This record gives sequence, structure tokens and C-alpha cells, in this order.
Amino acid sequence: MSQPRHHGGDHPPTRLSGNRAAGAWGSVRRRASGQLAAGMPALPVLVVAVVVLVDVAGGAGMVWLPLLAAGPALAATTNGPLGVLGAGLLAAATGTALGTVHGTAARDLAAVLCALLAVTAASGLASVLRGRRERVLAAVRSVAEAAQQALLQPVPETVGPYRVAVRYSAAAAEARIGGDLYALVPTPHGIRLIVGDVRGKGLPAVGTAALVLGVFREAAHDEPDLLAVVGRIERSLARNLGPDDFVTAVVAGCPASGHLEVVNCGHAPPLLISASGEVEALEADPPAPPLGLRALSGQAPRLQRLPFEVGGQLLLYTDGVTEARDHTRTFYPLADGVARHVGDEPARTLTALHDELLAHVGGRLHDDAALLLLRKEARETRETKGTKETAEVREETAREPVSGPREPSVPDTALRTATGSPQPATSSAQRVTPPGWIRMP
Repeated sequence: MSQPRHHGGDHPPTRLSGNRAAGAWGSVRRRASGQLAAGMPALPVLVVAVVVLVDVAGGAGMVWLPLLAAGPALAATTNGPLGVLGAGLLAAATGTALGTVHGTAARDLAAVLCALLAVTAASGLASVLRGRRERVLAAVRSVAEAAQQALLQPVPETVGPYRVAVRYSAAAAEARIGGDLYALVPTPHGIRLIVGDVRGKGLPAVGTAALVLGVFREAAHDEPDLLAVVGRIERSLARNLGPDDFVTAVVAGCPASGHLEVVNCGHAPPLLISASGEVEALEADPPAPPLGLRALSGQAPRLQRLPFEVGGQLLLYTDGVTEARDHTRTFYPLADGVARHVGDEPARTLTALHDELLAHVGGRLHDDAALLLLRKEARETRETKGTKETAEVREETAREPVSGPREPSVPDTALRTATGSPQPATSSAQRVTPPGWIRMP
């Protein structure tokens, strides 16, 4: 049996749109009330409750009603416009109720309500402006973080016979950006790395760091001499920086010969850690000016060439590490910390140093800090060791005796004939030839 068909005349169109409008209006009201309730700050509610309790206990009437304006004012510091509006409505309702109970004159009550309305409007405007500034600041932080990640590219854990670890902490935790820089570049001339500190902080320091790192990565591939790499960075900074700007840096290289090359340009001396754990500071003699200031002093940096044994390590860092102070204004002893925590794993060593540094300053650094640790491993890699182990296993397997009867070899037969040992009388039909053997007549 077919179902009855509903025609348009069964349900008038006017009633249908009226129901939809009523439902939509009810939904809007419920959503608005829900947002008001969710955005209602706790501190303004507490202020209103305290005013009510004091008024009920003391019976002071109009004396405490102006304090209700503190509710929407406090809401503007932590909440959005809906929270401020909710706090203002709550304060106005409470003031009206208290004024009615105490029989306050209509003129005085109207003055209080007008004051509450003015404070609520001003607080709502302040809340809107605060939210806009927070969104702009969040956008700036994201851009700064992206720029920092693009500049300070990830350093591989293993580069040839070297293992590397990096730890970086920016003092401006809100901005997530700092003035320190580091880079490691494998080149045809060996491994080359740089750690530096730009004068200043924030976005201007990022621009200078980008300039230094860009020139370093390009020159490290082109120039066979490490001093030529430093010279190209110096000339670029002299053309692009102001008279008061400079960069302190240490540029190091590990050529194929296996020794270590270091050029220090006004930076903290790197630490050379021997395989036995002895720590030595590589002081520049004579000291060289920072990058960008060579024209003022006329003094060029010198190249230090040192032996770099297997198991040795080189630690490059910025002054945010050595100038970190505790509550007694004592500097952090980096060399002692390295001697305590140095090990075969560069990542673990830097993690222990970083944790100890934060504990020394009380949990937060006041300057940017960068640590880069390079350890020289044996030239024999893990893959080579695995290949040798596989070859040894195959050789041992080949030396194992083959089960089953074996035809005596020619040396064995000759030995038995010479010693007079009886030879087994076996016919050619009784001899069993193992698979893969060729029996000679």
C-alpha cells in the first residue's frame, strides 16, 4: 500500500519559517549564554562575591557598590570581550539588587550603574586591543622561529669519521630567537664548522647571522685555505654592517690530513679534549679582533694547526655559557664541567653540560648559549666492522668438516703409503662422492 504524499498545503510556509526563525534565535541565545558562562573570569566573580558578603555583613549600603567596577576591569587583563561583558553584567545585576535591598535613591543607583557601564565598555575595548596585539606577537614569533630554523640548519650526528652534537638555547624564550650562530659543512677540503655570536639580539641579529652563515657556507666549499674563508666573511661584513656592529666567531676545519685547524676572531677560546679526558683551552696568540672590525685594528687572525688524535674532541661555545652566573654572581666553570661530564657520546655530554648550566643559573639563561661538540672516531666505521664479522663467519663455516664419507686426498694416501699404514680396500663402486666433488680416476 502506498504511503500518503505530503503536499505543500498540509504545512503552511509562514508557520514553517516562523518556527525556523524561533529555533535559530533560541540557538543564538543559547550559544551566546554558553560563551558568556565559559568566558566568565573567576577573579571578577570573586570580587563581586566579596562585595556582597561585606555589604551583607556590614550593611553599609552604597559605600561598597563602586568597588563592583573592579570586576570588569580585572576581566580585561585575562579574558576576551565576552568575559568582560559577562563580568560587567554580573556587577550591574549585583549593584541593582543591593541598591534595591537598601532602598538606595534612584539617582545614586543610576550613577553607580553608569559608572559600571563606562568601566565595562573601556575594559572591553582594552581586551580587544590586547587580543589583537597577542595575535600580532604570535605571528612575529612564528616568523622568527621559522627564520631561526632556516638559518641554523640541523647538524648531522655523524660526518665521516666524526660525531657531532649541538645544543642551543635562546635567552628570549618568548621570541625563540637569539644572536648566536653555528654551522657545520662537509666540503672537498674536509669538515669545516663555525660558532659565533652577533652583537645584539632579535631580528637585526638574525639578519647579520644570515649574512655570516651564507658567506661561510659558500666560501667553505670554494676556498682551500681556512684563512681565505675567514677573509671572505670579513670583507662581506665590512661592506654590509654598520660601524658599531661586529661578530665574534671561531672557524675550525678538519682536513683530510687528520689534524685540526682553528681561526679565532675575538671569540671565547675553544676547548680541546684529549682521548684521556684532559681539557685544554686553545687561546689565540696574539688575539684577533672580531669579524667586521679588522679595518679598525689592522690586525689579521692567525691559523692554529694542532694534532687531532682519535678519541679527541673539540668544544665550541658562545659567551652565554661562560658568562652565566649563579645567585652569588659566580661564573659557570665550563672547563670543570667538561672534565666531569665528558664521554664517548657527544649528545650525552652536551645534555649533561646544559642541565648543569641551567641548574647553575637557577633555571633560566640571561643570554643566548650555543654548544657544538665534535668528536673524532676511528676511521673504521660500523659498516666495515660488520663486513669483517660476516667474512669471519663465512671463513669459520668453510673450515668446518663436511659430514659423511670423504675420499682420501692425494697427500693422505702418500702419507699412509710412506708410513706403511694399511689402506682400506675399497672399489670404485663403494666409494661415495659427496655432492659437488669431482672424482679423479
